[in-house]
Amino acid sequence: MKIIADKNIPFLERRIKNVELIQLPASEIDADAVKDADALIVRTRTICDMNLLQDSKVKIVASATIGTDHIDIPWCKENGIAVRNAPGCNAPGVALYVWSNLLRNGFDPTKHTLGVIGCGNVGGIVAQWGEKLGARVLVCDPPRKEKGYTDRTYLPMEEVLAKSDAITLHTPLTRDGKYPTYHLIGEDSIAYLKPGAIFINAARGEVADTDTIIRAIENGTIGRSIIDTWEGEPDIDKTLLSLADTATCHIAGYSVEGKQRATRMALEAVADTLGLEMDFEGLQGPYKEPENLTSDQITESYDPTEMTEALKSTPSSFETLRNAYPLHKEIL
Repeated sequence: MKIIADKNIPFLERRIKNVELIQLPASEIDADAVKDADALIVRTRTICDMNLLQDSKVKIVASATIGTDHIDIPWCKENGIAVRNAPGCNAPGVALYVWSNLLRNGFDPTKHTLGVIGCGNVGGIVAQWGEKLGARVLVCDPPRKEKGYTDRTYLPMEEVLAKSDAITLHTPLTRDGKYPTYHLIGEDSIAYLKPGAIFINAARGEVADTDTIIRAIENGTIGRSIIDTWEGEPDIDKTLLSLADTATCHIAGYSVEGKQRATRMALEAVADTLGLEMDFEGLQGPYKEPENLTSDQITESYDPTEMTEALKSTPSSFETLRNAYPLHKEIL
């Protein structure tokens, strides 16, 4: 058997037994490269659709990421190709990114209110940490509310935007269905935002309309802005980049443990589908909430602002900086 994998997925070497593993840059994972592969292990940079897969013998696409908007899931299903992702793999890493930025930008958990838009694996941990630190946390998640989740009170987005001193986005990117999230934060919704609020996007760039965010920063509706995910990556908007207080290149979840979980989940998916033997030794297991968590512990453990100067000085280095980013450690 043959497996094609993105070369920037770590911890893969020598874990798959009796299989040819070929690791390629995302730019080289094309139809010719995958035509005789049995499985793909990819990141968000590989568009997995008919153009890539129709003449291949691929049986499974395993994405070592939370999101699946780079995969044409209906087409894969129609053509007998399994699709698996890694939900929650980097959630603690993103939570650390969000909270380190909040605390560095004047958010006081004992005085301020945090609004969480999207409360799945990532948003749930962000909210839990906020409550653990003493913050008032308001949550908007219409799909969870509709499904009858009773773990917390789910509020309308307009109310969360109006009452929160900081807003952080943690939704998937969806363009259709009952609750599409494409440009969820746009002209209509931004009008409800509490003036001067901190704004964080560490979800998907397209969840927030770039032009709307630019105007909101310029007119003071957004007081401080932390942008990790951008529309049009890696060709990001230079105006938004210049205005952002923290600007990073889609690395919020780049923790050692998160990468280990993602790789483990991708390998488990391939093993289940193809009946292969894998070596999972040393790969991080499921997240466990830290027993003790303090603001000082968060800010001392990780500074996510360090990339900002490098990205602003050379926007074209987005992908290079992302691939070379040193993984941070989670709070365990």
